[in-house]
Amino acid sequence: AALTLVACGKKEEAAAPAAPAPTAAAPAPAAPPADALVVKIGHVGPTSGPIAHLGKDNELGAKMAIEDLNAKGFKIGDKVAKFVLVPEDDAGDPKQGTAVAQKLVDEKVNGIVGHLNSGTTIPASKLYSDAGIPQVSPSATNPKYTRQGFKTTFRVVADDTQLGGTLGKYAVETLKGKNIAVIDDRTAYGQGVAEEFEKAAKAAGATIVGHEFTTDKSTDFNAI
Repeated sequence: AALTLVACGKKEEAAAPAAPAPTAAAPAPAAPPADALVVKIGHVGPTSGPIAHLGKDNELGAKMAIEDLNAKGFKIGDKVAKFVLVPEDDAGDPKQGTAVAQKLVDEKVNGIVGHLNSGTTIPASKLYSDAGIPQVSPSATNPKYTRQGFKTTFRVVADDTQLGGTLGKYAVETLKGKNIAVIDDRTAYGQGVAEEFEKAAKAAGATIVGHEFTTDKSTDFNAI
């Protein structure tokens, strides 16, 4: 809609609008004290792709932990440590996982939190081991990860031997399963859990009537 004003008298030019006040620049992050010890922690997980929500959750958890340490003025020896998070996305893909692992090695990070998937964690672990960088995976469960003889690999969850084995025993002894079919998605995680499940179910007295395979990207399971 338009609004028109008509009046008698001398025509006056409308005053030009006042220029907006300059916006103050955001303050730059405070630089660590000159004697602070900077510790770079890499985080790698799938922050893109179908399980990006899981990768982002892990990344935010690492960020919160680092903020907490920095707020407490954590010391290493007699120096205050300034922790810096260096996040990377592996998209749950082993090739991208090794590429970002090499990038973090080149950046000389001091430690790694990640990766999320067993399929990305295992191949990346060789690069970290060769560089002497400690790696803690919050969720990789394939037993191979910590059985390669590397002194730099750690996990904070049970591996597939415990996970799959416990599930197999539970299926037979508690759920009273007798004839059981197993399906896995051929990922390092899925295959590992399925194999340990099958071993434990057989040991508990069940009959495995079939073991079929799919992929982690399949949506049609009619053929199985």
